[in-house]
Amino acid sequence: MESKTYALTQAKILTIANGIIDNGSILIKDGKIAGLGAQLDLPAGTETIDLAGHWVTPGLIDPHTHISNFPEPRMMGARSAYDGNEMTKPVVPATRARDALNPFDPAIKKVRNAGFTTVCTLPGSGNLIGGTGVVYKLRGRSAEEMMIPGKEQMKFALGENPKSNYAERNMIYTRMGNAAQLREALYNAVVYKEKKEDAAKRGDYFAKDFSMEALVPVVSGDMFCRIHSHRSDDILTAVAIGEEFGLKFSIEHCTEGYKIKDILAAKAVKAVVGPMLMEPYKQEIWELRLENAGELVAAGVEICLTADTSSHTCYLPQQAGTLTAYGLNHDYALKAITLNPAKLLGIDDQVGSLEVGKDADIAVFDGDPLLNTTRCQMTIIDGKIYFDRAQDSLLELDYTAFQE
Repeated sequence: MESKTYALTQAKILTIANGIIDNGSILIKDGKIAGLGAQLDLPAGTETIDLAGHWVTPGLIDPHTHISNFPEPRMMGARSAYDGNEMTKPVVPATRARDALNPFDPAIKKVRNAGFTTVCTLPGSGNLIGGTGVVYKLRGRSAEEMMIPGKEQMKFALGENPKSNYAERNMIYTRMGNAAQLREALYNAVVYKEKKEDAAKRGDYFAKDFSMEALVPVVSGDMFCRIHSHRSDDILTAVAIGEEFGLKFSIEHCTEGYKIKDILAAKAVKAVVGPMLMEPYKQEIWELRLENAGELVAAGVEICLTADTSSHTCYLPQQAGTLTAYGLNHDYALKAITLNPAKLLGIDDQVGSLEVGKDADIAVFDGDPLLNTTRCQMTIIDGKIYFDRAQDSLLELDYTAFQE
């Protein structure tokens, strides 16, 4: 539908922020939600889409993906195809996920057709400091069209990944080395920031360091950090370093968070939990428990959910549904893939819930979105219908869909 003003009617609307509206309508005008309610007066002549029997949610959000940076399709052993880890050295803060964002990656359409409208693609966890992630909507033909500017977040990683990647190069052997090098990089950024400020006050020339420039907003508290940590001791190391340098941060994966849930709650640590269905392919996830998310929330920890890698995001609603069998409240599970990630990414004034004035980013389902028997029927971004199951095929890669 190309009209600028239209309405979705007769739907079960899950607003996330303000409860459920049965037999409700949503008025969409100029890409925004212009009206919302059970007894909504529509302007004369408004075109409508009857969604009787359907569930409507805000566009879903995965706050931790590697969509496009870990491109699809892949080839066995083709390491050169991966653009998500710049593993030339452990600390590479100047790298940006946006510079490897391929708008025509097949995962984008697959995930959008599952009801997702916004994601954050982060660098992988191969480095101690891997660079900045990019927050973007799943439409457009260039990174500039897709991204939501000013929402970049820095990626850190602790644990097995950076340790194992650099041991053979005599750079890092231990978890002690992980923490030491991360602290050193942050300390150097603080010193660099102070020297730069002093030079500016004196009017002196100051030679910029590309890597340190990228870390200045981090140590200034102006850029959020995402710290990959699975094991409970790595999580607490991340928290300690975050507190030492006054960082704003979240714990990514938080696989053993249930072991220290009271500490995380007391410190108001945010967690992005997932993937939920990993096999024990490395030591630090051997004690993964599906009860983790529910226990963290019950303890008072605010969480988001993630499927992590590439097009796996299309299965995140079903993974969230699985967690409801292990103690996670159903409504919270929905919030953990809508409003909570919007807050984490700093875009909850635009997306994450269905409210008048917000972007018309909407997903339509033929049942409860968390059930594995449910399918997304329609995905709307900024008021434009990008997927309609009645007219589109999940297997067809139609490049005209990217055209505005």
